[in-house]
Amino acid sequence: MGKKYKVMVVEDQIMPRQLFEWLINSSENYELAISIDNAATADIYCLNQHIDLILMDVITKKGASGLEAAERIKQKHPHIKIIIVTSMPECSWMDRAKRIGVESFWYKEVNEESIVTLMDKTMAGESIYPETIPQVELGLASGMDFSKRELEVLREMTGGYTNSEIADHLFMSLSSVKTHIQSMLDKTGFHNRTELAVKARESGLVILDRKES
Repeated sequence: MGKKYKVMVVEDQIMPRQLFEWLINSSENYELAISIDNAATADIYCLNQHIDLILMDVITKKGASGLEAAERIKQKHPHIKIIIVTSMPECSWMDRAKRIGVESFWYKEVNEESIVTLMDKTMAGESIYPETIPQVELGLASGMDFSKRELEVLREMTGGYTNSEIADHLFMSLSSVKTHIQSMLDKTGFHNRTELAVKARESGLVILDRKES
């Protein structure tokens, strides 16, 4: 038996974390180095321990971002391989993960490949990303029915921003924002922007993670 890869698990949900721990401890190729529930401290552990691979959720305890942690880790420890795991279909996360340099991306509920298979391929030098995001229904529409610009507006709406604030954030005219919102209301059948924003946030289709100063 060769040397086992040291794995860090960063996951705040008990069931997925226990599953990852069990799979790692049952494997001939991997060894659990540490398991934590908050991504805010993940990079600190990388300073003090030898880590080969990280399985990290996007949203962890107290809202700490796994993607932000991944970016910090990649800057300081580019040799550490990272697999982002999530159950949320937020469409921007895969693109952001690729820009950061995250090796692989895995959806918890819908992935055809097991997480261990993905770990093996990632450690062998492959970069594995799903071809599509999980589709969710939003009223009478599905996630695929919205344009990229509509999703950008919808993401801002889930943050509770007014139309004027959304226009400023996205460098759009106020009339364009209103047009996109009306288009999404027509597609979903919802009665008002509040219902649209609440349902979108509940579905996980779009999640605003920008921090305002």
